[in-house]
Parts: sequence; C-alpha cells; structure tokens
Amino acid sequence: MPDIRLIEYGSCDYKAMVELRDKILRAPLGLTFSEEYLQQEISDVLIGCFEEEKLLGCCILTPLNETTVQLRQMAVDDNLQGKGTGSKVLRFAEEHAKRNGFQELMMHARKEAAPFYTKNGYLIRGSAFEEVGIAHYEMFKRL
Repeated sequence: MPDIRLIEYGSCDYKAMVELRDKILRAPLGLTFSEEYLQQEISDVLIGCFEEEKLLGCCILTPLNETTVQLRQMAVDDNLQGKGTGSKVLRFAEEHAKRNGFQELMMHARKEAAPFYTKNGYLIRGSAFEEVGIAHYEMFKRL
C-alpha cells in the first residue's frame, strides 16, 4: 500500500522528487530546474507518494493567500499513470490544504492533464493559455 507523506526540503526524498519532476515534466520539454527556482520551494508543502522507499508520485502546494493554495509540479512515474496514484496524491493534497484553512485549490494544468483534474472534481476557469511553451488551463476546486 503506497504511503503518502510530506517531504522535507533538501532531504534525499526531496532530491528524488526533483528527479521525478525533471523526468516527467521538464526533460520532455527540453527544460531544466535552476537552483533559484528550486530555492523558492523551501517554504512550500512538498508531498510524495512512496512504495517502500521508491517515489511514485508527487506535488507541491504553494499558498497564494489566506484562502487559496496552488497545486504545482504534479508528477507520477510514467509506468504508473492511469493507475490511481495521481488521484491519491491529489486527495492527500486537498485534505492537507483543507486542514490548514484553505478554501480553494487552484492550478495551471497542462491541457492534456485537464481530463484527469476534471474527473477529480476540478473546473476550468477562463481560456487556455501558454506556459513553458504548451497549452494550460487554470483549474480550481472548492475545498
């Protein structure tokens, strides 16, 4: 049974998280993470889904204000996509945000990921826009 837990910034689990995000989200677009970009995550909520010690999926929660938190950098290992890992990570993130007083979870979802978020109760707000060279939607869910 996978174990979903918070990850400490700078830890070995965090390094595994950066590697997974790089493999799934960045490398296919020819992008990399800068040290400055990663340093901004020091006060974010880092969430990982583990089986034994192997990281299967992850995401980041970044508070935007008192009521809204942004889900970022959601990634699930390629061979596990479509098997429920992402939904489990998402539910954990939503519960964590709700417990901490947030009323809305929002994100910039890649267009191809929008059906996954829709299936999990998220709505699209506004029109598609480009970010990191690909189409995204702003999506949100009331907690």
